Amino acid sequence: MTALETRQLRLGYGDTIIIPALNLTLPRGQITVLIGSNGCGKSTLLRAMARLLRPLGGAVLLDGAPLAGRSTKSIARDLAILPQTPSAPEGLTVLQLVRQGRFPHQNWLRQWSAEDEQIVRDALEATSLTAFADHPVDALSGGQRQRAWIAMTLAQGTGTLLLDEPTTYLDLTHQIEVLDILFELNEREGRTIVMVLHDLNLACRYAHHLVALKDGQLYAVGTPEQVVTEQMVQDVYGLQSRIVPDPITGTPMCIPYGKSRS
Repeated sequence: MTALETRQLRLGYGDTIIIPALNLTLPRGQITVLIGSNGCGKSTLLRAMARLLRPLGGAVLLDGAPLAGRSTKSIARDLAILPQTPSAPEGLTVLQLVRQGRFPHQNWLRQWSAEDEQIVRDALEATSLTAFADHPVDALSGGQRQRAWIAMTLAQGTGTLLLDEPTTYLDLTHQIEVLDILFELNEREGRTIVMVLHDLNLACRYAHHLVALKDGQLYAVGTPEQVVTEQMVQDVYGLQSRIVPDPITGTPMCIPYGKSRS
């Protein structure tokens, strides 16, 4: 079954076309990672999938139905997005931030409930932030802050999560920490996760499904073993490399090298 699908999707900004016509199907209940060089259209595609960017043509479908025409609140009950550099108002606590994830489920007939409170507490526990609930978000470390935003998306209770470079600006320890949380969430709850990552080796470790983009078009789609080859790295990134098995996971591991080391 599919979670997200694009049909002849055309995206751009002003007169600049980023993605001319993209047909793509993403599997439900798996982790999909979008890879490719800077400017290839990864983040633009993710924004369109979240309906943060209006297509110039074509359509994005969620569970077989077009996103166009649906209300923002309706979409937010099915799909959550964590942008690349989210920001919170000064002084906002972790608990207050995570509670915002429940807002799409509120209306004049359904006010805040004990169920909402429990979902928020569960999200804090899942991200190991219970002890930081009353701390201001802007006082947290980079890794803790990213976990707080992930907790908010968990509290939103959607079946699909979109994350734009969730490990940006994090050191290696916090990168692994964040990706482990997402991996466990997928395994435990079967949520569909789509994210942009720059690190090929981390993408191979955590993804079930890879989408390689080049100049706004699909270069390759499939498992890490199918997509990450020396030829792909050369064509997409312009780098020579060796692809060897990761000694921990057995997934492809890319070892790039420059001309001076060839």
